[in-house]
Formats: sequence, structure tokens, C-alpha cells
Amino acid sequence: MAVVVMKFGGTSVANIERIRNVARHVKREADAGNQVAVVVSAMAGVTNQLVSWVREASLLHDAREYDAVVATGEQVTAGLLAITLQSIGLQARSWQGWQIPITTTPAHGAARITGIDGAEIRRRLDTGEVAVITGFQGIEPDRNRIATLGRGGSDTSAVAIAVALKADVCDIYTDVDGVYTTDPRIVPKARRLPKVSYEEMLEMASLGSKVLQTRSVELAMVNRMTVRVLSSFTAPEAMEPARMDRLEDIGTIVCDEDEIVESQVVSGIAYVKDEAKVTLIKVEDKPGVASRIFGPLADANINVDMIIQSVTPDGMHTDMTFTVQGSELPRTLETLKAAKKEIGDFEIQSSADVAKISVIGIGMRSHAGVAAKMFSALAAKGINILAITTSEIKISVLIDAAYAELAVRTLHSVYGLDAD
Repeated sequence: MAVVVMKFGGTSVANIERIRNVARHVKREADAGNQVAVVVSAMAGVTNQLVSWVREASLLHDAREYDAVVATGEQVTAGLLAITLQSIGLQARSWQGWQIPITTTPAHGAARITGIDGAEIRRRLDTGEVAVITGFQGIEPDRNRIATLGRGGSDTSAVAIAVALKADVCDIYTDVDGVYTTDPRIVPKARRLPKVSYEEMLEMASLGSKVLQTRSVELAMVNRMTVRVLSSFTAPEAMEPARMDRLEDIGTIVCDEDEIVESQVVSGIAYVKDEAKVTLIKVEDKPGVASRIFGPLADANINVDMIIQSVTPDGMHTDMTFTVQGSELPRTLETLKAAKKEIGDFEIQSSADVAKISVIGIGMRSHAGVAAKMFSALAAKGINILAITTSEIKISVLIDAAYAELAVRTLHSVYGLDAD
């Protein structure tokens, strides 16, 4: 017997028929003797509708009431799934975040989990009951108000609940059957990875892969929780119940690096098209200039990624180039213009027609020449590199957006990731 936490996203519970399909997945695990807790998202499109109603009511709204509204999507799904499970003969009840309770920080709309009391849930699991839990939400104890975790928060909820219950595995059901070497829509020869390390998954999640939310991977890594990515659209009857000695049979396991017997030098190619490049030209080169540029951006909660600084030929000025999310470009430009008095004189150039391409793999730690191979392959295709950043297991380059798909296909082939 294993304790299994199963998480189902919005597309997996988009309507009653899909909720019935989810119920069959849960029944498969329960019939095998596993103790099951299920974490659910709102039905596809519901959260967007709730957010639009809040904004229609008032553009300047109370964040606490915003959370009270948008949290209802998951509550509906949890109740419907509990009813469906009961209709097929399983003991089940729904749990809202405040009932467990899942306590959070007071940052409404982007709260972080501070604790979960899993004792009552665990007691109910021991009686054979299935717990159906609302994802994405908890309770902020100081004001006793519902607080939501931000978009993608149901993944984080699922991993946190798995940790609290000391679960054997946290299964994340999505619309894909695992983590692939790159986007199969761009590269038909992309392969499903049977295992991927926490570090690699963290890089992939932060660099464009939509399979798992970044915070959920961080939480799994810190607590060494085994996470498995599966497809909810595979027929439940065609899948085996979770067995700890056979987890690798389906999906992708996200686990510790030591559990991967033989890792490739490069595990995957990620890309992000929603990038923008900003260059400040002829900024006075003196101590503190970087702080005066990036301080106001940090205060405005604008995340900066790649940063390149180059001294101009006169030795008295510097050009500063960095990237932000494409959607943040207008705010970035406004913030920089507002801070011009502190920064000093500069010219500014920006472009939203760029993409970030990343090569990721834990094998890069012990192999030389990975970067050189990347640069040579892109040069051979006539693709100019605008910026470069590296980490121990990642190399990212900024290129013109028009060449993004060509770059992904080229690098996928160059590093031997194409399926036979």
C-alpha cells in the first residue's frame, strides 16, 4: 500500500465527463489498496472568468475579496469530484484549504504556504476515505481570510500536501504524458524522459516548460518528494496503479540526481518567446550605476533575466543590456524613465522580437565543449546570438524570435536528442 497524492489541472476537469474520467483514475488507485488524496484545479476557463468579473466590478479592488472570489473555482471542482466518486462507490469528501488548514503568508493573490496540518486528512485516509482537496488556496491566519497562491498554485498545493502526508509519490496529471526533451509540436522527434532531476526540471520550468510550476519543483527538491508527470487523457484502464518498484513504467519521474543511473550530457531544449530586450546606452560608468538601474525595477516587481554590461570606447560610459518578460516591457520603460534623474543621462533601445533558447542537462557539469557546440550549430544556420547566460547545468542565448523554432530543432538534433 502506498500513499498517493494525485493532482488534476484545469483541462483534466474541464467538464463533467472529464471529471468522471478523473474519478476512474482515482478508483484505480483506491481499488489497488492505495490511500489517495486528490488535489484539483478550477475547471478550464473558470478562473479567467472569475478574474474578469472582479476587474469588471472594480479595477481597484480589495485583494482579500479578489481571493474570496477566485478561490471558488477549485471549490466547485472539489465538490463535483467528491460527488462523482461517491456515485461509483468510493468514500470521499471535499476539503477546502481553510478546513485542513493550509496556512499561508498574507500576500493575497501570491501567498506562500507556511504550514499544513495533515493529521485529520491522514486519519481519514486510514479509514479508506478519499480526500478531495482544493488546490491554489489556503488561509491567512492573522485575518482568517482565504488566500490564493497565484497562477499554477495547485501544483504547489499538491506537493506541499504530499510532503505533509508523507506520501510515497505525488502524481501530477496534465494533458501530456510526461516531460519531453523539447516541445513535440516543434520537434516531432522529441522523446519522453523517463526520469529528470529536480535541478533540470527547475530550469525547464523557469525557461518555458509549462508542465510543472516552478515553486512546486522547488518544494519537491527541498523535501526530496518524488513527483511523477502523467497524462489524465490516457485511459484509466490502460494504466497500472502506483507501485513504488514500478514508477518508471509510465510518465516522467522528477527525482534526485543520484537516482538517475546514467544521465545524458543534455536532457532538453527549452525556449521562451515572450521575451524583450532593453539596452541603456551611454550610462555614466561609476560605482552604484547598476543599483540605480535595477533597484527601481525590483521595487516595481519586474523580474530581470539576462544582464550584459560593456564599457564604451571612451572608458567613461557603459552600455547595459538586459531582458524582461515581453508583457513587462511597457512597465519597464516607464520605470526607467521615472528613475532617469537617479540613473543619469542615457539613451534607451528596446525590442520585443527576441526569444530565449536554453540547453539544459546535469551532464554538463562534467563535460566540456557543450557551449562551443551550441554556438557553432547556431552560426552554421546563420542565427546571431544577442546575449548569453550560463549556469552549472544550463546555457541560454537570446536570438531573434523569427529563428526560435529553427534553433530548437537544430540544437535538439545536434545534441543527439532526436528519437530513432
